[in-house]
Amino acid sequence: MADEPQKKSHLSALVGHTNGLTRPASLTATRSPGGGGGGGGATASSKKLVIKNFRERPKLPDNYTQDTWQKLHEAVRAIQSSISIKYNLEELYQAVENLCSYKVSATLYKQLRQVCEEHVEAQILQFREDSLDSLLFLKKINKCWQDHCRQMIMIRSIFLFLDRTYVLQNSVLPSIWDMGLELFRTHIINDKQVQTKTIDGILLLIEQERNGEAVDRSLLRSLLSMLSDLQVYKKSFEQRFLEETNCLYAAEGQRLMQEREVPEYLHHVNKRLEEEADRVITYLDHGTQKPLIACVEKQLLGEHLSAILQKGLDSLLDENRISDLTQTYQLFSRVKGGQQILLQHWSEYIKNFGTTIVVNPEKDKDMVQELLDFKDKVDHIIEVCFQKNEKFINLMKESFETFINKRPNKPAELIAKYVDSKLRAGNKEATDEELERILDKIMIIFRFIHGKDVFEAFYKKDLAKRLLVGKSASVDAEKSMLSKLKHECGAAFTSKLEGMFKDMELSKDVMVQFKQMIKLQEVFKTFYLGKHSGRKLQWQTTLGHAVLKAEFKEGKKEFQVSLFQTLVLLMFNEGDEFSFEEIKMATGVEDSELRRTLQSLACGKARVLIKNPKGKDVEDGDKFIFNGDFKHKLFRIKINQIQMKETVEEQVSTTERVFQDRQYQIDAAIVRIMKMRKTLGHNLLVSELYNQLKFPVKPGDLKKRIESLIDRDYMERDKDNPNQYHYVA
Repeated sequence: MADEPQKKSHLSALVGHTNGLTRPASLTATRSPGGGGGGGGATASSKKLVIKNFRERPKLPDNYTQDTWQKLHEAVRAIQSSISIKYNLEELYQAVENLCSYKVSATLYKQLRQVCEEHVEAQILQFREDSLDSLLFLKKINKCWQDHCRQMIMIRSIFLFLDRTYVLQNSVLPSIWDMGLELFRTHIINDKQVQTKTIDGILLLIEQERNGEAVDRSLLRSLLSMLSDLQVYKKSFEQRFLEETNCLYAAEGQRLMQEREVPEYLHHVNKRLEEEADRVITYLDHGTQKPLIACVEKQLLGEHLSAILQKGLDSLLDENRISDLTQTYQLFSRVKGGQQILLQHWSEYIKNFGTTIVVNPEKDKDMVQELLDFKDKVDHIIEVCFQKNEKFINLMKESFETFINKRPNKPAELIAKYVDSKLRAGNKEATDEELERILDKIMIIFRFIHGKDVFEAFYKKDLAKRLLVGKSASVDAEKSMLSKLKHECGAAFTSKLEGMFKDMELSKDVMVQFKQMIKLQEVFKTFYLGKHSGRKLQWQTTLGHAVLKAEFKEGKKEFQVSLFQTLVLLMFNEGDEFSFEEIKMATGVEDSELRRTLQSLACGKARVLIKNPKGKDVEDGDKFIFNGDFKHKLFRIKINQIQMKETVEEQVSTTERVFQDRQYQIDAAIVRIMKMRKTLGHNLLVSELYNQLKFPVKPGDLKKRIESLIDRDYMERDKDNPNQYHYVA
């Protein structure tokens, strides 16, 4: 027992006082028995450290719990009343920690909740007044909410130890902050009258803003944030908000579709979408964005897709309104099915507009140029407005192919003539680079036509004229066009056209040899036929030309003229004046050809003859006088023959030649197939022919060619099955 006083002194030395509580020491050091007497040697000098448990827990002073809670209660009331707190916050925090250490946490939490609940319940009275208007009510409830949040932050900072120990260990209990939210939600926001006035007021402010009025957006942001924090946003606000938005834009869409033109309406839709997106950013919950934007798109766009396009797409395309078309595409791409219906109307527009170009004979003169301009226009729209969307590109090609073949053969003929006009000498409209670009564009249009053999026939005839008369603007351009046709249609398509150039080279060599050997036509004929056996020589006398020398008062001149012009001018060596009838009788030139010849000599730029009476047209009885006073700055003058437009007979002849060539190709294809297969049914033969032939053909025409080949013993019918054919070797 001698050691007891020593132990007590140790204990008293480690006791400290904090807020009336005694904090015991946890460690006690003792000497071993027998120590301190000096007789123990090494054993006596050694020390031993012993750790012992508390023998008893220090007790709280009387009334400590009640007094401490009274302090905390006063502090909470002060915070709720927005007055200064008597006590130091650190002291209050320590008091909470002390209470929690002595297992009164549950009681403390209940007491705190009760105080907070009483305060929140008292706040509801200020919202019972009916005299408050909507805006004042919203400001009042917003102030109540802001004060509540500020108060709960302060209260939680004092009771933080309780929140982080007892509350955290009890999962069923809400944190102090969540408890505050729960109390506010239960006693304020869930009050039917308060909630109704709050939601009505918020919706009214949003409606006013949609109508163009200025509203307090920070107030809206704070109130909607409150609803989100209290977890009543979706149930109490969002559902009603979306319903009213739906009704608003449904009525607005119906009204504005009647009142406004399409560009103005689409601009309004775009503006509304931007406004609603801004509302989401500014004060609405981000979860509202998707259903809100979908609602606007549905009511302002989705319900009126067909009506918008029927009312305004054609005019937008006709007037080439790029910005409005871009906006149309962007808006329609936002709506389900929007692009598909835009595609359909896009295709219909191309077909309808293109058909007006193709089927009207009065537009034949400008058909190809209009097609090229139209193609440039739709390409530009696809690139700039439709973002090079492949669906729009492919449908455009299909639409072009549809309308351009509504009038068989004619577009092919006119495309060939258009190429002829661009490749003919004297065409100064374009440089070589521009001409190349034009030819590339023409090839795009050419791809759409089905009757490519019609194009070939007319192109071949025009190419022959250009080469024979020397009217080709550029050999390089001619060969470039042939290269494009060869790449598009294959070598077989251009073989005859390429042969023309070889014939021209051959013709030059032949003419050199001919001029060296003989001058008479019959001798040349004998020579030519002897040199090229099996060929038929056909003279194109109208395409010949000569150089005439003439003397005028001003001096000597040379004229490069056609054969008919030569015959007429040589007559004036015999006299100075002749009538139309005399010239016709002397030359024997056909009437219309002679009139054109005399027009070129007497009515053109170089007037070697004078017509009496004056006029552009040559009439019966007109007289022609040699112009001795003729003047010209050039020594050698080329007098162009007035070109006669292609006659109906020539067109018919060319078309018939195309049909005749097609019959030969059909015959050759049938024989080729039968020779390979030996025996074949009618349907299989027809199917095989459709695969091989590169031009449209009717089943009736194929049947006629099969009958013709049977009559000529190239094939025969099966005796037992008339739909079966056998090849006859």
